[in-house]
Amino acid sequence: MWKLSVTLLVAALCFGGVLLFAWYWNGKPQTLIQSGQTEALTKTDTAEKTDPHSTLRRISSKAKAAIHLEGSYDEDEGSKDQVGWKSGQGQAFAQGGFRLVDNKIVIPQTGLYFVYSQASFRVSCSDGEEEGAGGHHTPLSHRISRSSESMGSDVSLMSAVRSACQNTAQDDSYSDGRGWYNTIYLGAVFQLNRGDRLWTETNQLSELETEEGKTFFGVFAL
Repeated sequence: MWKLSVTLLVAALCFGGVLLFAWYWNGKPQTLIQSGQTEALTKTDTAEKTDPHSTLRRISSKAKAAIHLEGSYDEDEGSKDQVGWKSGQGQAFAQGGFRLVDNKIVIPQTGLYFVYSQASFRVSCSDGEEEGAGGHHTPLSHRISRSSESMGSDVSLMSAVRSACQNTAQDDSYSDGRGWYNTIYLGAVFQLNRGDRLWTETNQLSELETEEGKTFFGVFAL
């Protein structure tokens, strides 16, 4: 009788071992797959957090159309009345379909846009040229113009004129003993059409300050 009991016990243990073995191997691949998926997701998240290009792509995909250009001037290359605008250097960039063609900003879609520009100058004023002392100096001017097929002609969007030499400091101007520093800023909202082109016209380019952040031109969609 006891032999039969031992035999049944051994059989039960063997059967239980088979079931346990089968359960282990059937469950292991799924565990490995889940673990692999988790590891892959973790690696992807880590890559996105550490890769600046991924971050920039993500931000750019959500940002509205915009362009910001930095100004430069070379007497040997530049036009007599136009600042040379550069994209892709310093703080300059273009996204959302904006393009810089022949030194002009091309509008990507019809809509409302904020257009802005700043021109900074340092003008050397000799004795007697300061206003109020009877001298004369050509005023500084800065203009943003628009070319549109729908309008049929070029028009001026914004413009401003400032005195180059003055004997009393005003807003956006000061002297450091080597000349007068002046800044002209333009900015306003306009309804623009797809394909419109915007450009600037500026005098006294030989006096233009082109250090980063001093002379710029840009547009962004609203």
